[in-house]
Amino acid sequence: MPCDPCGHEHDVYHSCRHRSCPRCHRLDTEAWLEERRQERLPVSSVHVVFTVPHALGEIIRRHPQDLYDILFRAASQSLITLAADPHDVGGLIGVLCVRHTWTRTLVYHPHVHGLVPAGGISADRTEGRPARSSSLVPVHALSQLFRGLFRDLLRQERPDLTRPEAVWTKGWVVYGKPTVHGTEQVLTYLGRYVHRIALTNHRLLSIEDGQVGFRYQDSQTYRWHTLTLPAQACIRRCLPHVWPQGFHKGRYDGLWSPVHRPLLHQLQLALVGHAPEPPATAPARQSHPTDCWCPPLRAGQPCPHCGQGLLVVIRSLPRHPKGPP
Repeated sequence: MPCDPCGHEHDVYHSCRHRSCPRCHRLDTEAWLEERRQERLPVSSVHVVFTVPHALGEIIRRHPQDLYDILFRAASQSLITLAADPHDVGGLIGVLCVRHTWTRTLVYHPHVHGLVPAGGISADRTEGRPARSSSLVPVHALSQLFRGLFRDLLRQERPDLTRPEAVWTKGWVVYGKPTVHGTEQVLTYLGRYVHRIALTNHRLLSIEDGQVGFRYQDSQTYRWHTLTLPAQACIRRCLPHVWPQGFHKGRYDGLWSPVHRPLLHQLQLALVGHAPEPPATAPARQSHPTDCWCPPLRAGQPCPHCGQGLLVVIRSLPRHPKGPP
């Protein structure tokens, strides 16, 4: 699809239907976000991040099917267990967990993001229980419980794996703070990883002479930088982030578990008199025009390259038939 004035050609690809493709599953992501909005409680939320020591990363990479599941379960169970304590929430909470395995430079870093409402329902299922204003649960205790649950599940379900014993005596990093800029911002952030791969086309700058160049954004300064890697090194960084077949990227536990859906609706009705948190404006940051999803190009649209001419269709290639599995 070329532009009239500048002559720049733009390729518009057929849908690949891959579950991690951000272009093919944009509508699925929006539908997922809308479902999560319907399940929200009219209270503030807490953003929790669970990480594991670097020494365990290689073991998880080699056995993703079993260890990702253990990582999910240890994270959600530690939150639900501590929140049930009368000194904290004293009831059942909802837990949404979404896995994330890469840094902005594609380095393998398995961790779990969690979104938790700051409150739940009492143990006898008769009233709503708000969380403490200071914190949902003690983060230090959460880190210790998460480490212990992960260790016990790993020893129980994969006793054949060789584990570095030193990781069980170190403190595991667990982050947990209220969603200062609103639940919607964190929910949108998590939604981007439900149907997303580690390196999207918009971040790619060049593929030539055996080198792959892509841009990434610094998490502290929000400035964009460029990284160039040999093609094989780039492939080695990308492949560990391919999710095992049949494995889900998100988990719903506690009040957000499907088995507790009637209980969730009951609590939503009980809290309907409480005003939900107002939407907050996120802090301004430097962004790149190609960092976000854009709609597919169509004939008659302005040229993304020069912004002046209009795109016209010059040829259409048929979709290749899907090969045998």
